[in-house]
Amino acid sequence: MDMLSREQIAKAGLTHWVKLAQGLHARFLTDDFAAGARFVAAVGEAGDVLGRYPQVTMGVAHVDLKLVTDDAIYRDDDGTEHIVQWVTQLDVDTARRISDIAADHHLAADTESVAVVELGLDTARPSTVAPVWAMLLAGEPEAQGRGTPGDEVRDATGRTPNLWFDEADDTSGSRQRIHVEVYVSAREAERRLAAAVAAGAVVVDDSQAPGLTVVADQDGNRGVVCVAAAPG
Repeated sequence: MDMLSREQIAKAGLTHWVKLAQGLHARFLTDDFAAGARFVAAVGEAGDVLGRYPQVTMGVAHVDLKLVTDDAIYRDDDGTEHIVQWVTQLDVDTARRISDIAADHHLAADTESVAVVELGLDTARPSTVAPVWAMLLAGEPEAQGRGTPGDEVRDATGRTPNLWFDEADDTSGSRQRIHVEVYVSAREAERRLAAAVAAGAVVVDDSQAPGLTVVADQDGNRGVVCVAAAPG
């Protein structure tokens, strides 16, 4: 199934869901763990009908869900097709059904607390170093290039953050090579950036804002606040 563009996802009007990194994410608040379990069970029953299940993480008073298609089709500029992890129409339809189930269970969504953390590594040799990180992060060579046209490392079970490679000619060991990428909603990105600056951070690069904003702490360590990401 074809991947959806960010414009198509935005036009879907999913009020309870946020597009972060590769997938759709939502958090629903529950009174207790048992209420969350009942909600997840109902989502599972709907998944039996739709043929699509979300990734689920539960806490005492919340349920986090992620929807993504592992075999979405992405076409590059010359028409070459790639199999990628991205949002498709089936994910949008499933998200709407889950929102209906949440309403039936009288659960509120908390879109501002939804976040995804990924890692970035600056390297001139991504294809060379990727096998090392595939084994360290996921324990399997298949993690290299999973769901992406590049060499990014992704654990199929979601146990560890995805690792992206940013190509860089400078291989000096004196500069920061690994940085944290934090994906949040647009409004939450504004809040976190303002709070980080108030705490002493400096905005290093906002040329791609609001999509990407690079900040540095007092020691010069850099992080990236992200609102959305491209598939490649």
